Amino acid sequence: MPRQIDTAGSAMLQSKLEALGLKIHLSKATSHIGGDGKIDSLHFGDGSILEVDMLVISAGIRPRDELAKLAGLEVGMRGGIVVNDTMQTSDQRIFAIGECALHSGMIYGLVAPGYDMAEVVVSQLLQGARAFTGYDMSSKLKLIGVDVASFGDPFIAEPHSRSIVFEDAHSGVYKRINISPDGKYLLGGVLIGDAEAYNMLLQTVNNKIALPPHPEDLILGARGGEASEGAGVMSLPDEALVCSCEAVTKGMICDAVTELGATSVDAMKKCNKAGTGCGGCVPMVKDLINGTLTAQGAYIKNVLCEHFDYSRQELFDLLKINDIKTYSAALDHFGTGDGCEVCKPAVGSILAGLWNDLIVKQNVIQDTNDRYLANIQKGGSYSVMPRMAGGEVSPSQLMAIGRIAEKYNLYTKITGGQRIDMFGAHVSDLPDIWEELIKEGFESGHAYGKSLRTVKSCVGSTWCRYGLHDSVSFAIEIENRYKGIRSPHKMKSGVSGCVRECAEAQAKDFGVIATEKGWNLYVCGNGGAKPQHAQLLAGDIDGPTLLKYLDRFMMFYIKTADPLMRTATWLNKMDGGIAYLRNVVVNDSLGICADLEAEIELLIKNYHCEWKEVVENPELRKQFTHFVNAPKVKDPTMEFAEMRGQKMSKAW
Repeated sequence: MPRQIDTAGSAMLQSKLEALGLKIHLSKATSHIGGDGKIDSLHFGDGSILEVDMLVISAGIRPRDELAKLAGLEVGMRGGIVVNDTMQTSDQRIFAIGECALHSGMIYGLVAPGYDMAEVVVSQLLQGARAFTGYDMSSKLKLIGVDVASFGDPFIAEPHSRSIVFEDAHSGVYKRINISPDGKYLLGGVLIGDAEAYNMLLQTVNNKIALPPHPEDLILGARGGEASEGAGVMSLPDEALVCSCEAVTKGMICDAVTELGATSVDAMKKCNKAGTGCGGCVPMVKDLINGTLTAQGAYIKNVLCEHFDYSRQELFDLLKINDIKTYSAALDHFGTGDGCEVCKPAVGSILAGLWNDLIVKQNVIQDTNDRYLANIQKGGSYSVMPRMAGGEVSPSQLMAIGRIAEKYNLYTKITGGQRIDMFGAHVSDLPDIWEELIKEGFESGHAYGKSLRTVKSCVGSTWCRYGLHDSVSFAIEIENRYKGIRSPHKMKSGVSGCVRECAEAQAKDFGVIATEKGWNLYVCGNGGAKPQHAQLLAGDIDGPTLLKYLDRFMMFYIKTADPLMRTATWLNKMDGGIAYLRNVVVNDSLGICADLEAEIELLIKNYHCEWKEVVENPELRKQFTHFVNAPKVKDPTMEFAEMRGQKMSKAW
């Protein structure tokens, strides 16, 4: 961090990290690690002690120069094989590149400089004149969800530069740019909390692009309808290095579009490897592709795939207006060809979001999970997860699950969503297992579908001494209201009975937290690989009002999100963010809330337990076989091993 950001940026970053719950200790030198057989404390040079259970050390780059020392090559005082501009060591017959090479007192711990060094060595071996004169260490990273970036020279000071600083302590955003004393060129800068402009700022520095009349627009945003970033990218010189990892220039990307027909990022990766390294250049690569296509007179449109020349939102409206209820009819009316793995599940999701009809009727276009109404697991077996609304289950139902799991030899586990999952079922056993579960009062948990999964709850006021409202009953009401409704991606929810947040509602697609005056409704959060806190949509509202807002929110998401887009990403890409969403859902700024409420009511009305439909329909039930010509024979390739008294799938 000290090599990337200044003091003010460091303070802003520290405050943002502390707001996430981290405690940061600065200016601490560790004297020794305490503990007997296991770590229990850190002892610092100033005499203070920090109790710890785990220690993670960020060790940085350490050049492996042992062989060089044995060979008598010159190495640096702090390690590293000394090289000149041609990457030659003190023995001119030997070259060194990468993290072991010490060039002008600098060790480079990134892949891009290593590639550049390799190019220099190749040039030398072929009697070329290429030399290594250092490398731009500009970088962008996300530190526990916080954008951090620096470019050019972030520390150059007066009188060699003038600085423009923007600081928003409320939002945790800090931006500083250094410009030349004459105001003509950008020299470097620091971005904390919002690094969206990083790529363009880096190009402005590297290519010595003249600054606009108001340089502050670079960090405050263009005013008066000035050109977008996409247009700014097209103004770069052809030799501008866009992908530093693979040394791909703007000219190479534009040529791949005009001469090789690369019209997508994936196609560009195959042409010249742009974006296959760290991936930081992908947004700029996409802008260049679209900008080049636009310059050629092409109309850029967000279409579903090559078989449907419509976006998901456009196709949603077309299928609704024309009362289309099957994929084949959608393809006949609005598509071409036979479809693909992109449009088939997307259209299936649209049809489910319009009519909430039985998903297995569309089995020709569904993936394995939807086709068999269960999640396929390692080794080819399936898991069964009945719905337990709000996590509530009776003792008799618990015993029934145990009996059924024992009968069919299923591995059982309590999930993070307060349900019991049963693993290891053969596809032919699924209807029999469901039939027994249905008799015990269970129904499909839709764990296999892009739909509402669970509404997690704490015990609330019924048992907890801190509970303000009955969170379990409200969670059950919410889950039963929206169960089975398909959406662009899976949805998870939680209801907490007080601000202690035991149901983790703010980490869900929509979450509810009890207050002394009613309920707070949070939306568009998620856990997983890229966790994001949900944002407050409405506060201190009663139950009926909250359900009304939820109806509108869910239907607006179903109608407008792209395929496989979680609510968090949907909100992140929405112009105006949470303020715009609040205006639509709470203030009815678009005048569509009555329609949204009517549409969600249709989906609620059309709910059916998909397991029950299969169990009671002989034709559908016949589909659940491993071998079409031998329906009673189970998959003989499935193998299991014992683990803690239960079974597990054998290692592949």
